[in-house]
Amino acid sequence: MVRPVIGITAPTRITKWGPWDMNATVIPAAYSIAIIESGGVPVILPPEDEVPAVLAALDGLVISGGPDIHPMNYGEELDPDTLDTYPQQDRRELALIRAALEWDLPTLGICRGMQMMCVALGGKMHQHLPKTPGHESHGSWNGGTSEHEVELIPGTLIHREFGKTVSVNSTHHQGVYDPGELTVVGRAVHDGLIEAVEKTDRRFFQGLQWHPERISQFQMYSALVRAARGS
Repeated sequence: MVRPVIGITAPTRITKWGPWDMNATVIPAAYSIAIIESGGVPVILPPEDEVPAVLAALDGLVISGGPDIHPMNYGEELDPDTLDTYPQQDRRELALIRAALEWDLPTLGICRGMQMMCVALGGKMHQHLPKTPGHESHGSWNGGTSEHEVELIPGTLIHREFGKTVSVNSTHHQGVYDPGELTVVGRAVHDGLIEAVEKTDRRFFQGLQWHPERISQFQMYSALVRAARGS
C-alpha cells in the first residue's frame, strides 16, 4: 500500500548542535513517529520557505505545536505574558493553512497548530489563561504537563475515534476563545475551553489543543493518513 507523504511544520531556533549553538530546524521526534506508526512518510517543512506551493508535493499536512502566536495576526495588542513569538513562522503557517484549505489537503493542527487554524479563519485567542476569568486553573504550561478530560460532540469524526470523552495532556497557556469559521467539536470538561475544532466542508481539517503524539494517542494521525490516502 502506498504510504502518503505528510508534511510537518517545524520552527527554526538556536539549538545545541554538537559543540555549536546554531539555528536548526527541528521538532520533537514524536510527530514523525506518530506519522510513521500511522502509515505515512513524514517530511519536515522549515519556516524559511514561505511559498505554499510545497503543498503540491504532499498528501497531508500537520501544523505542529510551538511558541505563542503574535496577536497582530488577530488584531489585538501584545499582552505582557505573550513572550515567545516568531512572526516569520506565523506568516508561513498562515499561508500553508489557507492554501491547504483552498486545495482541500487533509490537515491536522496540534496545540499551537489548532490555534493557528482558528486564527487563519478569523478566530481570536486568550493570550494568557492563568489570568483569564474562568480558565485560571486550566492546566500546566511553561514546560509542565497536566491532564484533564475533553468532551466530544457526537456525530463528529473525533467522536468516532475517541468516543464521548478523551483524557488529554495539557501544556499551554494560550487558548482559543473564538474559532472563527471553524466548528467546535470538543471542550474541556472542567472549564469549557475549546479543545477540538473542524471544518466540515473539507475532507479532513481537524485541530486538537493537546499533544496526542506525546502519549502514543495516534487515532487522529491515523485518520489524517487515511484521508491523505483517500480511504
